[in-house]
Amino acid sequence: MSPTPKRFRERNKVHYRLSHWPIWIFVFFLAPGPLIFDLFEKGFDSRMALWLGAVLLGTGIAGLRGRLPGVEPRPYILRFTEDKPNPLYRRVCYTAAWGDLICFAVLNLAGLTYAVATGTWRLKQIYAHAYFPLAIAIWILGALGQLPRVKSSTKGEGTERRYFYGTVWAVSAAEPVLFFLWKLMPRSHEAVIVKLVVFVAVLAAMAVLANRGVLPRTRVITPGEWAVSD
Repeated sequence: MSPTPKRFRERNKVHYRLSHWPIWIFVFFLAPGPLIFDLFEKGFDSRMALWLGAVLLGTGIAGLRGRLPGVEPRPYILRFTEDKPNPLYRRVCYTAAWGDLICFAVLNLAGLTYAVATGTWRLKQIYAHAYFPLAIAIWILGALGQLPRVKSSTKGEGTERRYFYGTVWAVSAAEPVLFFLWKLMPRSHEAVIVKLVVFVAVLAAMAVLANRGVLPRTRVITPGEWAVSD
């Protein structure tokens, strides 16, 4: 067995744990997609304030108990590809994250494609009717352990983290770009085509970078490698 590398941490520092809490606030706050659509369309209101309060309370309690990924008192994954039980809190959190990532990317892509094909903007209706059926399907896949990082074992962590973070980088880059284009460009058919092309191009470019291991936490993992910060 190789010696423990110097960068390996026995415990997570307080600032490390606190810096991960906002991530999970964001993940669970985004979960009700139609509500978030209203946030971007109309602005913050009492419904969103109540939901944010519930998310802050729930994630705060979970964080104090060390039941959020990255907010644990000590790292749970010590070696990549190590066959350990995957705790329920990790499976729930990463399932919620997959729901956000897939739903927002797929529905925005569907809305743009529909607008290009028909000349009609129906994104709000798409979110209202398709978001929860898609999200529930993803949540079911997560409950069945059929998504990366939500399986019953952490054995595939070294590879699955690459898929997860690659998706995070792709969607996190493409969605803000689309939002700014939506705000800055007119609602013309030509503008919608530009938005669709740029959105797909950003997703594809980030996917290529992730596949090459250029982006943080997307590098190829050596079997049995220590789970150090990268």
